[in-house]
Amino acid sequence: MSRPRVGVLALQGDVREHAQALERCGARTVAVRSPADLRGLAGIVLPGGESTTVSMLLVREGLAQPLAGELRAGLPALATCAGLIVLARQVLDGRPDQHVCGVLDVVVRRNAFGRQVASFERPVDIAVLGPVAFPGVFIRAPWLESVGPQVEVLAHVADADGHPRAVMVRQGAVIGTSFHPELTADDRVHALLLGRCTAPSGTSTGAGAAGAAAPQVPAAAVPLGVG
Repeated sequence: MSRPRVGVLALQGDVREHAQALERCGARTVAVRSPADLRGLAGIVLPGGESTTVSMLLVREGLAQPLAGELRAGLPALATCAGLIVLARQVLDGRPDQHVCGVLDVVVRRNAFGRQVASFERPVDIAVLGPVAFPGVFIRAPWLESVGPQVEVLAHVADADGHPRAVMVRQGAVIGTSFHPELTADDRVHALLLGRCTAPSGTSTGAGAAGAAAPQVPAAAVPLGVG
């Protein structure tokens, strides 16, 4: 089987690090900067960065609607930190004019764990990755305030008060993380994405062959208790 062709949104953030992780997992990578770059992809990564800047660049480059359309049609995706914010249904503590794609039925709180000086590293238990904890790198990280009924929470991390906060979710073929897996030597999160990227290279997009399409976002969401 040919190596899946996976895009990395190349508007801002850890583009090179994500590409390197994907290539270690067996993918061929392409930088996505325009709607034309979405053609023929088996999957895509939305890196971290500054979420308001990323959202404005998506609109400016004409990528916001085409990208959301591909994701709703089932294109597998990994969205990390700011990427998770961009795909959310609603953002708390964001700018009033901040664009969100509404692909993931989640409410995200921006900078929830604190500013840059509050960045931290912590092992994260993620059952779908096996019994060994994942080395979580949290930089101005968001958390999930609530999720819709079709969203699966894959991991939690305790906040400063010891309350569990959701930091990794999956809805259809879209995976979102609050942390930065590309800044570690552990490629299991990227491998989880590639497990869905089964479309052969050269097809129109990976949506049809990559698994379940991302559901349409319903109106209600389920609040996440802090225990």
